[in-house]
Amino acid sequence: MTDAFIVLEKVCKSYSRGGETLHVLDEFNLSIPESDFVALMGPSGSGKTTILNLVGGLDSCDSGLVRVAGAPVSEMSRRDLPAWRSRHVGFVFQSFNLLPVLTAHENVMLPLQLTPLSGSERRKQADFALDIVGLSGRASHRPAQLSGGEEQRVAIARAIATDPDVIIADEPTGDLDRKSADGVLEILSRLNSELGKTILMVTHDPLAAKKALRLLELDKGVLIEDRQIDEQQREGA
Repeated sequence: MTDAFIVLEKVCKSYSRGGETLHVLDEFNLSIPESDFVALMGPSGSGKTTILNLVGGLDSCDSGLVRVAGAPVSEMSRRDLPAWRSRHVGFVFQSFNLLPVLTAHENVMLPLQLTPLSGSERRKQADFALDIVGLSGRASHRPAQLSGGEEQRVAIARAIATDPDVIIADEPTGDLDRKSADGVLEILSRLNSELGKTILMVTHDPLAAKKALRLLELDKGVLIEDRQIDEQQREGA
């Protein structure tokens, strides 16, 4: 298991709510190889988003090991985690989280401010990311001038601008119509197949899940299904 690209080993995670302790993960194990595209499904409270947050370094486990691309994420200090995230993880959320006063290009530039790149290098990286998602012609537009699908594509461009090892996508199509959702899923599929990005995506949409290479289904913190999605299923989604 420790040779995998992403490893969760005997991970325990609990939260306190209303004076009660909610055990989300109890000695949970998961192994994901590099360049995999994994869809996580399951009812609310099953641990899907908790897994994303642990892998992305947004939260810490109570015990156990979380390792990403050889880095012991679960052992990092709060001081070191932000710099690690900025270099190695790209985040895509259901709400696009774009700053309304900034253009698409400026929004994509934001995570690059934490890198040692020069101003011209940052602009080139942002140009490249927008080109990948097909929005070079909308670079000067602000979020209010974009459709929902275009906003999410800008969010994906922002997520890949730093060339991260892992893309964390939490319900990336949840606020989109079917056509826009299919466009976003196609971009994620290309990032995986053409650029080799490792993608973890939480979704409630079975059609979205079929665009992944692997489906994990959870219930109350337990992995109840782990199966590969064949090419015929992906093409029919």
